[in-house]
Amino acid sequence: MAERDTDRHRRWLATIRQELDDRERSGLSPLACPSCAAIRRSAEHLDDHRQPFAQDADRILHSRAYSRYIDKTQVFSLVDNDHITHRVLHVQLVSRIARTIGRFLGLNEDLIEAIALGHDLGHPPFGHEGERILSHLCRHHGLASFQHNIQSVQFLDRFERGGTGWNLTLQVLDGILCHDGEVHARSLRPQRHKDFSAHDRERATKEADPSLALVPMTLEGCVVRLADTIAYIGRDLEDAIELGLIRRDEIPGPCAEVLGSSNGSIVYTLVTDLLVNSGQVRTGTADGDAIGFGEEVAAALRQLKTFNYRRIYTNPAFKPDFDKIHHCYERLFDHFLKKAQNTAGGSEDRGFLRSMTPAYRATHGPAAMVRDYLAGMTDAYFLRQAEAIGCTIPERLCLPR
Repeated sequence: MAERDTDRHRRWLATIRQELDDRERSGLSPLACPSCAAIRRSAEHLDDHRQPFAQDADRILHSRAYSRYIDKTQVFSLVDNDHITHRVLHVQLVSRIARTIGRFLGLNEDLIEAIALGHDLGHPPFGHEGERILSHLCRHHGLASFQHNIQSVQFLDRFERGGTGWNLTLQVLDGILCHDGEVHARSLRPQRHKDFSAHDRERATKEADPSLALVPMTLEGCVVRLADTIAYIGRDLEDAIELGLIRRDEIPGPCAEVLGSSNGSIVYTLVTDLLVNSGQVRTGTADGDAIGFGEEVAAALRQLKTFNYRRIYTNPAFKPDFDKIHHCYERLFDHFLKKAQNTAGGSEDRGFLRSMTPAYRATHGPAAMVRDYLAGMTDAYFLRQAEAIGCTIPERLCLPR
């Protein structure tokens, strides 16, 4: 009896799944990426009522790397203020903004969500400053420059689950690899017709040349890339104002006039402008296969980015004691490299590599193992490990307002 009930339930869920697929075909833009187009590196034959991109979003949510978002720096490190944005909030904001855009343009929200949730998994401790330090150490030890978008793919595709990865779809991995929101672009046109061979070549080429500009293969990936900028540009301003580091009236006049002077107005203006200038996506014509901002808004956004870089991201006054952080990175890299080399030499003490499979260890040299381990650390765990090997660690700051 129970088996008959189970079979009936499966048939019912399969019917609903088919209805969802049919709804995508009739309801999404012809330029959207439907779930039936999902491609995995290894074919799966699962009895699963979820569509492939929804499966990917769940896999990312349940990854160990995603749980570590909770204590990863967004912009401001070691600041004793609970209202400052951490990486986990930024990722949620990107997901929400991108899904809103996708809904209005008739795109696949499951694909958008999966890319957005996974796009920053590769960020190491202490944000972009930590990325620069780790990149220097990687090059010193014969590895390619560290890039968090490549590391995000590395975690999901080759590190998680003991080194076997999550077997995510090509479209999701491509969107994560090509998400670079630091690059200013007025509009994006997807580079379609990629396969896993092309994905692997792009990843290798990007490793060798960090300046290479990559473009997602789907409009959904393009949406996440622009939503990344929309999510951080005004929020970083609010955090700086919250900490008393800049004043609202210091925002450049042309930016405030066009975009607004609060995060809420900036996000609303950017999203609205993007929708108005990308509305042709819904029609599905070849001319509509792109998304972007209008000329005036794009110019104001570029000016605001320049202001943020000068007054926030590269301002030495906003940095905690990064000389100590740099020293901790160097000491930790050397410490774990010796452990990895001992393991490669036959030592039974596998230490920090105890959870990794022989396949992972066979395809990653000692320095690459250490890169992956350090990049996966939260800020707090990094400091605990550094202190445990005798490093002097910086204290949290309490900035006056």
